[in-house]
Amino acid sequence: MKNLAIIPARSGSKGLKDKNIIEVNGMPLMGYTIKAALESNCFEEVMVSTDSDEYAKIAISLGAKVPFLRSNINSNDSANSWDAVREVLNNYKEKGKNFDVVVLLQPTSPLRDANDIRNAFSLLKEKKANNVVSVCEVNHPIQWCFPLDETLSLEKFANSPYNSMRRQELQKHYMENGAIYLTSANKILDEAYNLYKDNCIAYIMPKERSIDIDGEIDLEVFKTLVLK
Repeated sequence: MKNLAIIPARSGSKGLKDKNIIEVNGMPLMGYTIKAALESNCFEEVMVSTDSDEYAKIAISLGAKVPFLRSNINSNDSANSWDAVREVLNNYKEKGKNFDVVVLLQPTSPLRDANDIRNAFSLLKEKKANNVVSVCEVNHPIQWCFPLDETLSLEKFANSPYNSMRRQELQKHYMENGAIYLTSANKILDEAYNLYKDNCIAYIMPKERSIDIDGEIDLEVFKTLVLK
């Protein structure tokens, strides 16, 4: 099996400027994901998909490959990660290089480690699955969550059968944490392909390794965890 790790790291982030190369404890943010991918020994190639020459130089210095830059159409604010993945796979095909499995590893999930990647591959084999997506337990039970209307009334909460129940008594719920997306390289080339509907299995990660850096608060939390 030929496995490819794709780390999407476009420049021009507006929420947190240049977040993919912000240094934390001497390492650019995307470096944590590059390191995990390389240390997992799961990939024939670990590449960074970026539109920036600066980012490309940093990625290469950290051990990743950047055989081509991302196109402008897949580098704007509305760019879809899977469109970027398809672009990468098609570019490799033009160079005569094909892969069986592609794993999307977002650099904004820097606490996902090499063991998580290896475990995701093991789960794929163990469950005879076609796809694996990482998830984590939600912070608060969704049974305690309600919509509010313009009156701001908490009547729905007051009448809920769950508001007096302990967390331990409620069914757990999970959400994607953005850390690992493992799928077939050939199947994902089809824009209509839905990996969630094709024998997709959840790889459960602990909440403490599931931070998704979107803004300053997330970054400060990450710094605290790395430096403690």
